[in-house]
Amino acid sequence: VLVFYLVVIYSDCTGYPFPTAPPVDPFAKIRVDDCGKTKGCFRYGKPGCNADTCDYFLSYRRIGADVEFELSADTDGWVAVGFSSDKKMGGDDVMACVHDDNGRVRIHHFYNVGQWAKEIQRNPARDEEGVFENNRVTCRFKRPVYVPREETIVDLHLSWYYLFAWGPAIQGSITRHDIDSPPVSERVVSIYKYEDIFMPSAAYQTFSSPFCLLLIVALTFYLLMGTP
Repeated sequence: VLVFYLVVIYSDCTGYPFPTAPPVDPFAKIRVDDCGKTKGCFRYGKPGCNADTCDYFLSYRRIGADVEFELSADTDGWVAVGFSSDKKMGGDDVMACVHDDNGRVRIHHFYNVGQWAKEIQRNPARDEEGVFENNRVTCRFKRPVYVPREETIVDLHLSWYYLFAWGPAIQGSITRHDIDSPPVSERVVSIYKYEDIFMPSAAYQTFSSPFCLLLIVALTFYLLMGTP
């Protein structure tokens, strides 16, 4: 019994098979229900916001000898986190996710010199991925907990203040951040402690201070009592 197998090979007019594109994994959505449990999170913006709606969002978690970071911001340019020994810009190790003109999001390493960022060729990021959707830059990457002693790369097993920033980009290069005074963590951050910290943006800080609340109470009392 003869059995004939018919093999069909799709090809172009040259007779060569068409190449098959490798599968592309979609960017996994950032989970906020893990915040404060299996990862630490910082949210800046409207109360109750998440990774898709906060002005700025960052998460971190330890995975073996690495720390995985997730960043997202309401911008079409770049979003970054800086590791600082104080709350001021200058002398900081910075990781930035930059949206370039080709639509890609790439992770860059910078070192703050005064008020400007100098790109450093040695980039500790690995397993990097990013996406630009709905006018948001979102990314995920890992970097080692321990690194050889070097001025521009900090050891993450130590605690640092985290500086949060985002802004526009021109031809894949970062420009000045969107707001004059970007938010910063109130205290140093330890990668061994997971918290879910919310920081209201300027639009929601109007009546947050005790002075403003006292002023509102006094004004209300004046209006209720009336004038002589």
